[in-house]
Amino acid sequence: MSGVFDHPWLSGLFGDPQAARIWSAEADLARMIAFEAAYSRALGAAGLVARDIAEAAAAAIEAADIDPAALAEGTARDGLPVPALVAQLEIAAGPAAEAVHRGTTSQDVIDSALALALRETSGLLSARLAELEQGLAGLERRFGARALMGRTRMQAALPITVADRIGAWAAPLADHRARLAALAPRVERLQFGGPVGLRDGFDGRGVAVADHLGRALGLAVAPQWQTRRDGLAEYAGLMSLITGSLGKIGQDVALMAQQAPREVSIAGAGGSSAMAHKQNPVLAELLVTLARFNATQLAGMHQALVHEQERSGAAWSLEWMILPPMARATARALGAGCDLCAAVTSLGAEG
Repeated sequence: MSGVFDHPWLSGLFGDPQAARIWSAEADLARMIAFEAAYSRALGAAGLVARDIAEAAAAAIEAADIDPAALAEGTARDGLPVPALVAQLEIAAGPAAEAVHRGTTSQDVIDSALALALRETSGLLSARLAELEQGLAGLERRFGARALMGRTRMQAALPITVADRIGAWAAPLADHRARLAALAPRVERLQFGGPVGLRDGFDGRGVAVADHLGRALGLAVAPQWQTRRDGLAEYAGLMSLITGSLGKIGQDVALMAQQAPREVSIAGAGGSSAMAHKQNPVLAELLVTLARFNATQLAGMHQALVHEQERSGAAWSLEWMILPPMARATARALGAGCDLCAAVTSLGAEG
């Protein structure tokens, strides 16, 4: 079975088109190309190559027709796609090839491309968090005064209102948006360290190259982070927090959807192939599943904190396996949460 996010039919449940676009191979290649073109121009701006040669190289990079099959073959050989990519870019640049990739590294390219992907992801997640807040506020306006039985340890406790329960659902969302904004400077940052992270080999002009690169890509210029991965682990943790909050909503709605007493009605709830009377709370269940998925992935991102010496291959590639699916799961959870709010036709007991 292929991964559920891109599966021919399971993607109908798990897939998210916007997140898929952000994390697609095409978008990743475009981000690597953007780095290489900006880097060539940075070499020219810093006086390390002639400006006309730098611009010719950058223009050739941006217009290059990249062969994905060659990238796949190169990745199998080298453990990453950048050497094969650079070989194609040098051919495309022709006489300006001296301004292609000179002095930078595969990790500079891949990690800076990752930072760009996380910037796009944060924008998507923040917008959906705000949308979900609005959706919950709408439910509160419609049904908030209705009665519910408060339950502790899944046993009847004391009466509450629908507004009380929705308030608990909504409370973490603004905090998550604030966390995303606060985390941005630690993940939306340029990776530029050169071979061993010293930005050496630039005739003392490594800082100038970094400054130009950062401005061109819209990434913060900070010390290299090729073995410091705490920002990525923190981002993964935040995604797990977000999906965990959505999982709490999903679990509550699934319990409220039980037939006795049914405390929520959902338009378009899932049907059963064997029992026509059933209305399965599919979106609510999906929120629980995605929360548990991200929680299990988080340990892997913490394993990937262990980057040996000045560069790791094993820990680094582990991140590639884990972080994109977590981002796609988080985006899908938020989308499903918004859809669930829109599908609710009744909450609580009618007075």
